[in-house]
Amino acid sequence: MKFYIATDHAGFAVKDYVKSIVESLGHEIIDLGPNDSSRVDYPDFAKRCADAVIRDSGSFGILICGTGIGISISANKIKGIRAALCHNEYTASMSRAHNDANILCFGERVVGKGVIESIVKAFCNTQFEGGRHKGRVEKIEDNFCSFGGEFD
Repeated sequence: MKFYIATDHAGFAVKDYVKSIVESLGHEIIDLGPNDSSRVDYPDFAKRCADAVIRDSGSFGILICGTGIGISISANKIKGIRAALCHNEYTASMSRAHNDANILCFGERVVGKGVIESIVKAFCNTQFEGGRHKGRVEKIEDNFCSFGGEFD
């Protein structure tokens, strides 16, 4: 699989560590920046990664900021992106299995290196289950939710 990775300044310190994990699993990873820890704006790098994932069908992304919150919100503004903010192995696995997430997000200031390794491995090693989850993902892609203002 091919992965694109981007961070802001608050996620920069673990970027090379994450790249080494992805490469150790036999996947390709392309670094979209930044190239140092100078202050940058996370929406710019979220968009850069999300656009790359959309252009390169079947690829995935990894986004890291301080908490993972801002960068995941930014990425999810791009149609076709399902960016999941994950805090542990379970949430990373479920983001792939049930939500067909195509971008993994987490916060450098929130999780340590051991947890980062388990999150990245779970995300990389879990396949989308399809089945009953497929229709739900399609609703996300159509920007439609069954609760859209009216309740059954």
